[in-house]
Amino acid sequence: MPRAIIADEFGPPESYRLAERDPGHAGAGQVRVAIKAAGISYVDVLMAMGKYQMKPPLPFIPGSEFSGIVEEVGEGVTHLAVGDAVFGSEFGSVFAEAGVFKAKSLARLPDGMRLDEAAVLPVNYLTAYYALADRGRARPGETLLVLGAAGGTGFAAVQVGKHLGLRVIASASSEAKRQAALAGGADAAVASGAEDWREQIRAANDGKPVDIVFDPVGGEATDLAFRTLGYDGRHLVIGFPAGMTALKTNLPLLKMASLVGVDVRGHGIARPEESAAYRKTVAELAGQGKFHPAIAARYPMEDYAAAMNEAYSGKAAGRIVLIMGDGGK
Repeated sequence: MPRAIIADEFGPPESYRLAERDPGHAGAGQVRVAIKAAGISYVDVLMAMGKYQMKPPLPFIPGSEFSGIVEEVGEGVTHLAVGDAVFGSEFGSVFAEAGVFKAKSLARLPDGMRLDEAAVLPVNYLTAYYALADRGRARPGETLLVLGAAGGTGFAAVQVGKHLGLRVIASASSEAKRQAALAGGADAAVASGAEDWREQIRAANDGKPVDIVFDPVGGEATDLAFRTLGYDGRHLVIGFPAGMTALKTNLPLLKMASLVGVDVRGHGIARPEESAAYRKTVAELAGQGKFHPAIAARYPMEDYAAAMNEAYSGKAAGRIVLIMGDGGK
């Protein structure tokens, strides 16, 4: 019988257990998938601990993005077939060897992409694409500052930004992370937390202010990054693991700049057709070799606690992936 990482109460990774769990058969509009790999994000662990802004029902199986092989197709599903390699995203029920998911949330694996790479493609790259192309109104030739540029969404924003024709300045906390961002396509890299951080950004952009800030970090960095914007600048709020900020409301007025919220899940609920179109675009671009997720470490399913703790620490230069069986192939 398939196994799942599950808990009856929210808590740290060590409070979860590996137990047998059969998700059942695919119903109408659903697909049963043999999960081969799952990405682990900071938010996944935060949710597992019960500290996220939304609390899912218990008992809970964490995870939000995965790849695998279709085992069963429900009534009305025509774009997928048994044996297809797929990837997708879901609100929980992912850290498992099998799951039943909405067919519309899945897509076939791009040609040439590995299962472990595809497992960290959907959430990060869809978020980055929606943030920059839609909410950020990115135009070729503009400058993009990416905070947390070696993290999941940050690294995706670097590659999406380059695809959209932007000059990308990556901000990261360590030399290893800065090198990872540069290898991912960033034009320049600056040291997060440095006393001369804003001067580094200005120097990297030929003395000019930036046009867009991609901010999955929050905390003190938000206020400082907003101050780097020029006229009609757009500061995209993706998340705030470093905490909330007390951004003074006179800054948007004086700079004629905008603070813009980005919630890819909310977009999918409010405008499902737009969201599906963006998801299709991301898959097509990945298939063309435009996007290549960075994987820092792969853990076998049995080592889920160590994998979740590493993802939560934010120290890795790249994504953490949980492997079920031969899921890395």
